[in-house]
Amino acid sequence: MKALVFHGPGKRSWDEVPDPKIQDPGDAIIRVDAVTICGTDLHILKGDVPTVDPGRILGHEAVGTVQEVGPSVTTVHPGDRVLISCITACGRCRYCRESAYGQCLGGGGWILGHRIDGVQAEYVRVPFADTSTHLLPQQVPDEDALMLADILPTSYEVGVLNGRVMPGDVVAVIGAGPIGLAAILTARLFSPSRIIVIDPAPARREAAERYGAQLTLAPGDDVQARIAELTDGLGADVAIEAVGIPDTFEMCTRVVRPGGHVANVGVHGSPATLHLEDLWIKNITITTGLVDTSSTPRLLRMLAAGQLNVDGLATHRFGLQDIERAYDVFERPAQTGALKVALSAK
Repeated sequence: MKALVFHGPGKRSWDEVPDPKIQDPGDAIIRVDAVTICGTDLHILKGDVPTVDPGRILGHEAVGTVQEVGPSVTTVHPGDRVLISCITACGRCRYCRESAYGQCLGGGGWILGHRIDGVQAEYVRVPFADTSTHLLPQQVPDEDALMLADILPTSYEVGVLNGRVMPGDVVAVIGAGPIGLAAILTARLFSPSRIIVIDPAPARREAAERYGAQLTLAPGDDVQARIAELTDGLGADVAIEAVGIPDTFEMCTRVVRPGGHVANVGVHGSPATLHLEDLWIKNITITTGLVDTSSTPRLLRMLAAGQLNVDGLATHRFGLQDIERAYDVFERPAQTGALKVALSAK
């Protein structure tokens, strides 16, 4: 089969590789029907995730059709159309029993495209298939379902829920890429009074407004002063970091109010300065996190019922064989206007 293979920082190629095989009783072999690229894949290619070995097939967001299952798999069967979760769950360890699947101790967590071969391929082996895939309703298109593999549950759990967004809150979202836009969509479920988005790209600020932001700013717009003006000098109740660089994290700590919450969602590849000399007295709560995907069934029900609109998150479409070109487009969002790219094998 063909797959997108990581060959070390800055190196990738669409290669011929062996087909995956059942290795454990809980495995499923799934034909990849649709797949996307994540900002985390770009972090891997930049060398920000040294735990990814050269030779690894990348990718952790896909929709596919089950081809074969191991003898202990009971909830999915050959022919089933499924969402492959970015998080794999053994279902038995302490963390899985607490629905903290991202911290799975039994061989799961974020392993696809990280510790084991991922989904940017024609076929993929998914361990713990009973607890790591979701049957898809017929009315949910592949492209919409892709948004639930990672970005929607990540933004919802690590940004909105960890940030404790409440009705009437002022929410500042730093970064209007796919994660930031998904944070806007899911923050709106809690009726904040205002969502303010900061991003340097005009096209992404426009996208943020389409998804429900009441105000968008560029980093050079004296962001702290503008937010202070709108909040009686206090600052945002919740600041969601959706980029993963030191400047955006530090901006969050400047715009949040005393007693407020900074929810870091972005994947960081270098240290950020934590100004405790300023923050210690302000009762600031800072949370980080890897998504657990415990919210995926709820979000999938909402998507199927038409209560969650992800139209427009996928801006570019390719055939799976054109994945190298898709990466080129996704890597240059300022020039291409790319948010998410959707690749179809059909």
